[in-house]
Formats: sequence, C-alpha cells, structure tokens
Amino acid sequence: MRGMKIIKNNSYMVCPGEKIYDCKRQLLAIQDTLDIIGGKWKVTILGCLAMGGKRFMDLQRELVGIGPKMLSRELQELEMNGLIRKEEEGKYEMTAYSDSLKPVIQVLAEWGTQHRVKVMSMQ
Repeated sequence: MRGMKIIKNNSYMVCPGEKIYDCKRQLLAIQDTLDIIGGKWKVTILGCLAMGGKRFMDLQRELVGIGPKMLSRELQELEMNGLIRKEEEGKYEMTAYSDSLKPVIQVLAEWGTQHRVKVMSMQ
C-alpha cells in the first residue's frame, strides 16, 4: 500500500482505486466529497470557472447574491483544497485536479434544467 492515502473511518478503509461495494463506503466517499465542495456556493463557483478563468469581480457579478467576503472565503477554501488557482494576472481557474469534476457539474446542470422545466410545467 505504499504511496496510497488511506482514509480510516470506524472499522473500514477506503483506498484510492478500491471499488465501493457497500453503502457505508459509498456514503463515506460522498461525505468526503461534500466536505470539499459542499455548501451553497462552491459548486456554483466551480460551474462558473468550468467555462473559463474569471477575475474576482467577474465572479461576483455572475454569482448573484454572494457577497465579497463570502466569495473570498469560498475561493480561499477551493484554492486550499487544490481545486482552483489564482493566476498572476488575477484570474481564478480550475486546476487539472478539479477538471475531473466538470462532468459532475455538467450532469448537475442538466438535472437542474430538467427539474426547472418540470416545476414550471406544474404551474
């Protein structure tokens, strides 16, 4: 197991590359993911950056309802977790590591669009 990061939780372990067969392990993996990208704004910020790099003020304009302090805090946390980086010219962009989240973000966007259509058709 050299070079593998092992996450211990109670009496079981999840190792990179190990298939998830039971509910507890799947829930652990989901919780680990939500610990990093959970909350109201992180996925939305990543969705915005998935379209290309943006400066702080561009993000604030596009993310209606987020204040500058909250945006700053969320960007710091995403950067700390290696999901985004701030380029020298001041643009934030996704990292190669977070690129793997793009299909997830796309599926969430598609589901949200379908849900909105469903809700609107019920009115």
